[in-house]
Amino acid sequence: MALVDHDPLLKVTWTDPVTGKNGYLVVHSLVSGLATGGTRMRAGCTLSEVADLARGMARKTAVFGLPVGGAKGGIDCDPKDPDATGVLRRFITAMRPWVDTHWVTAEDLGVPQHLIDDIFADLGLHQSYHAAIRRSPDVERTLRRVRAGLNAPVPGGLLLGDVVGGYGVAQSCLGVVHARGWNHARTAVAVQGVGTMGGGAAYYLHEAGLDVVAVADAAGTLYHPDGLDVPALLDARDRYGEIDRSQVPADVLRLPREAVLEIEVDVLIPAAISYAITPDRVPAVAARVVVEAANTPVTEEAEELLAVRGIPVIPDFVANAGAAAWAWWLLLGRVDADPVLSFQVLREEMLAKIPPLLAAWDAERTTPRRAALGLADRQAEQNRVAEQEGRVLLSIP
Repeated sequence: MALVDHDPLLKVTWTDPVTGKNGYLVVHSLVSGLATGGTRMRAGCTLSEVADLARGMARKTAVFGLPVGGAKGGIDCDPKDPDATGVLRRFITAMRPWVDTHWVTAEDLGVPQHLIDDIFADLGLHQSYHAAIRRSPDVERTLRRVRAGLNAPVPGGLLLGDVVGGYGVAQSCLGVVHARGWNHARTAVAVQGVGTMGGGAAYYLHEAGLDVVAVADAAGTLYHPDGLDVPALLDARDRYGEIDRSQVPADVLRLPREAVLEIEVDVLIPAAISYAITPDRVPAVAARVVVEAANTPVTEEAEELLAVRGIPVIPDFVANAGAAAWAWWLLLGRVDADPVLSFQVLREEMLAKIPPLLAAWDAERTTPRRAALGLADRQAEQNRVAEQEGRVLLSIP
């Protein structure tokens, strides 16, 4: 068993005393006494789902050499529920012993960063990265750096903290394109989900000159063989990530939601929900490479079947780790509020990570997931030895 795939250290199930809704915290591993992972909110969220995501966070931090373990929070509640904010507030309050000293959390599905930061501020903890920031010798300076980075404006009227995850996914895809020697202008992409991750990936791939020919949201799939006007479609989204069909050009085809998985493209980016591609859907997948932007969008069995068909899957704990890695680079002072520096560091990291995974696939049909787990294991072992020897792994300026 891989070093990063051990049983979690802690599983907590919490029941909201007001609504009866359940929330979960899973700490998979601690490195330097810390674990990192966002807090999500969706109807139907389960403890096993949160445990899978916590393990994924441990993999992400290890692959990117971050001196921190993995964790995840989840609440079984529809974020559109009028009680949702109150449930989230009570959950964070109940988890205060962990968020105060060990668990660094952030936005995730159904929970925007500004909302979770507001709750932390109300609790006197300033910001959701509090457990790490409090270790800085100059807390106020570190807090200013983090806030400035998260709120740095980028072209398009958005904030750096909102787009960096999607930018990282786009760079993962470009890593595939470069490793394969594909022409940007002749590379077709389909994206399932146009929220923070999928929408950002679509935007930056469109900017890079690739043809984003299909995007899907809850209402269905939009398709044009010559490429979509991605910025216009993203501007037509509501706050739940759904595109207003009245603003979609007439020559864009409206297809069923599941059709996005079946369109013949070079790169398919599942960026919506977990477990979107199951074994029964594998025969319909027509992409040459799948890049996971959502957490666990391809089931283990489906990934093995795709491998049999010659379709490699770039795993989520590499492809969508940009936001998590960037947040820690911001905490550690490797990047700051300059978006150019952040994009440069993330681009270099992603373009370096992808080619070895595809090289292992080409040479030995080792799946990218297995190759990446090898990288994670080696880093986890280095962390374990360093901690045994009493070396300081984490230093926050």
